[in-house]
Amino acid sequence: MTALPRRCDVLELAVPGVRGLQPYQPGKPIEELQREYGIADVIKLASNENPLGPSPGALAMIGEAATELHRYPDGNGFALKQALSRHLKIDTSQITLGNGSNDVLELVARAFVSPGDEVIFSEHAFAVYPLVTLAVGGRAVVTPARNYGHDLAAMHEALSAQTRVVFIANPNNPTGTWIKRDALHGFLRALPAHVIAVVDEAYFEFVTDPEYPDSMRWLGEFPNLVVTRTFSKIYGLAGLRIGYGVSHPQVADVLNRVRQPFNVNGLALACAAAALRDQAHVRKSVALNERGLRQLEAGFRGLGLEFIPSVGNFICVKVGDAAVVYETLLRQGVIVRPIANYGMPEHLRITVGLETESARFLTALQRSLGK
Repeated sequence: MTALPRRCDVLELAVPGVRGLQPYQPGKPIEELQREYGIADVIKLASNENPLGPSPGALAMIGEAATELHRYPDGNGFALKQALSRHLKIDTSQITLGNGSNDVLELVARAFVSPGDEVIFSEHAFAVYPLVTLAVGGRAVVTPARNYGHDLAAMHEALSAQTRVVFIANPNNPTGTWIKRDALHGFLRALPAHVIAVVDEAYFEFVTDPEYPDSMRWLGEFPNLVVTRTFSKIYGLAGLRIGYGVSHPQVADVLNRVRQPFNVNGLALACAAAALRDQAHVRKSVALNERGLRQLEAGFRGLGLEFIPSVGNFICVKVGDAAVVYETLLRQGVIVRPIANYGMPEHLRITVGLETESARFLTALQRSLGK
């Protein structure tokens, strides 16, 4: 009689880096709050989405592209790469398309980080950086933040012969802090050639400050630089999951070697190209965001609350016991983002919404705080 296999802890079968990971926690979906609390009228200001949604051109493209859903998408993304090439004034050989820019971040880790190699990123930085690092067996080197933002001097000090990748979010999520042009350029110039620098510019299009850098302009100077951007934020295509990285052609070639076939779906490819053509929608979104940030800042000042100045489409405010305030906001049909997992248990991150949505949030926050 064949012996039955003895029971085992499946987690012990996972590779060491994965065992210590916790799944990424996204913002609570509207439908989930409606199910849990029976609240019909819900606003979501939790996931840094564009409240205007996609451009009319992108929406119109869905119907046209849907006729080809029985076909595999173009695995090389020719049309979108051509559109990005014209828009960004880069060569198509520099582009790596991803299932969101998160996909490109993971490709960098898979392509350049071996077990035991070091990856540097800042305290309070995007949660995906440790996820992709530990999943491939890398060693996360977390440098202390300075005023909730990146301390480039500390990051430079942390460099070693074992460092393979440095992740820099500019502006940073969730804090909204950002690095000026000269500071970032100086850091990249001092970086050893064996280190890949990833500048994550997911919120690039929202920033209007003249000292904010366009890191893509430095690709000719720094062959170890990768710049990532996304269509999820300003372009309003978060549900289609599409982003991209731009780098030296040799780096892009390496990333494309580990990229899964058809990692970007056909609807996403078509709608992203259409969205790129509608820069009027981008300008409208930027203007709304600027007004929205000022509205939220004024509201926080009126409530006597500290906040972190932001250049993204979100802002962090200090509310005390954020978990309690978050729960009271949920019961009023308002979803925001608690960020205790980023080491900030007293802060909430709020996405800039429509003027009426931000006003409703501020009223709900006032009630939650008993002010």
